[in-house]
Amino acid sequence: MNTAIESMYKWSDINWRKLERSVFKLQKRIFQASNRGDVKVVRRLQKLLISSRAAKALAVRRVTQDNTGKKTAGVDGLKSLTPKQRLPLVDKIKLSNKVKPTRRIWIPKPGTEEKRPLGIPTIEDRARQALVKLVLEPEWEARFEPNSYGFRPGRSCHDAIEAIFLAIHSKPKFVRTYARNI
Repeated sequence: MNTAIESMYKWSDINWRKLERSVFKLQKRIFQASNRGDVKVVRRLQKLLISSRAAKALAVRRVTQDNTGKKTAGVDGLKSLTPKQRLPLVDKIKLSNKVKPTRRIWIPKPGTEEKRPLGIPTIEDRARQALVKLVLEPEWEARFEPNSYGFRPGRSCHDAIEAIFLAIHSKPKFVRTYARNI
């Protein structure tokens, strides 16, 4: 990035609401095309969104500012980025780059002495994953069943409980439980 252009743009001067709106409009178009079954348009819009500077900036922001794991270091040792380091990262994100290895940490399992592995990617790789999530989520939201609730944006356990209640509250239902002898 040129120093003249770099001084023109600052991380704090970015209009995030405008970026979110433009990314959302593209995501909405992807969702609608996926609902229609128009795969060609879906792919074209996804390529447009992946190359969009707005989507890349949002991905970097989610990883470096909004995410609770933002201060977790990967293999590269970077824990957090300053606003001056975030703008070059936006320009650096490309899907063709090879990913760096993940940092492996062993976390104890609750109640036992066993441990499970946890891989922590670098900040750049996390931003790349966030970008891909922005691109793929609208297509798959259109394909999912309307009554599935697990790990979907805008859905929670309370929504699932409410759906079950609405399905069974009008008339009595028989529910069979299987008790196991322990």
